[in-house]
Amino acid sequence: MRRAVIVGASSGLGFEVAKILLDDGWSLGVAARRQALLQELVDMCPDRVVAQAVDVGSADAADSLLELVGKLGGMDLYLHSAGIGWQNAALDADKELATVGTNCTGFTRMVGCAFRYFADNGGGHIAVISSVAGTKGLGAAPAYSATKAFQNTYLQSLEQLACMRSLNIRFTDIRPGFVATALLGDSPRFPLLMRPQPVARAMVSAVYARRHVAVIDWRWRLITFFWRMIPDAVWRRLKIVR
Repeated sequence: MRRAVIVGASSGLGFEVAKILLDDGWSLGVAARRQALLQELVDMCPDRVVAQAVDVGSADAADSLLELVGKLGGMDLYLHSAGIGWQNAALDADKELATVGTNCTGFTRMVGCAFRYFADNGGGHIAVISSVAGTKGLGAAPAYSATKAFQNTYLQSLEQLACMRSLNIRFTDIRPGFVATALLGDSPRFPLLMRPQPVARAMVSAVYARRHVAVIDWRWRLITFFWRMIPDAVWRRLKIVR
């Protein structure tokens, strides 16, 4: 029995991935801040879905995660889909700090807990939905862009750590382009906006293929390849999103 835990499964990409994994025969532990929002997934397959309220910003979130793993009977795959972000050209302090709290502190708390669980239980797979925004600093969303870069680097560090300790833990850093979820909506300001369903299918394929880094989709692979080459003196004058 394949068992996956998805933190941030109540909507968006986490929700779409959960549906795909259920169709593929997985048993799921699903988590979100508000457990009531997970009921739709539970109703889809009551015998293979358990739900738990988990707030990644809470100091006891790791304990809640382990409680969910216990209800599920174990964990083979951990998918981190919890995150927030805004366009914040005004640099509102509350938005910036909230983004850092969820996308850095909360992320570290949950992914670290999953790593320790797998280290103690023979291994597993950690997958994280980060973003192409982590590959370059985006002036329209400073904290979001910076926290996604943190996630990219943290996951790379954990992958090296697992190798150093000879642990059977695999990692997939999933970096979508702009996706029409509640985080962004359908705003035309975002270029190459993608629908969540095909993005979720590509994400699951990347996990099954055990890819280390998966930029979704091919257009964004090209864009991020070339924008890494743009000199900082030029990049700082560009208006990527506004």
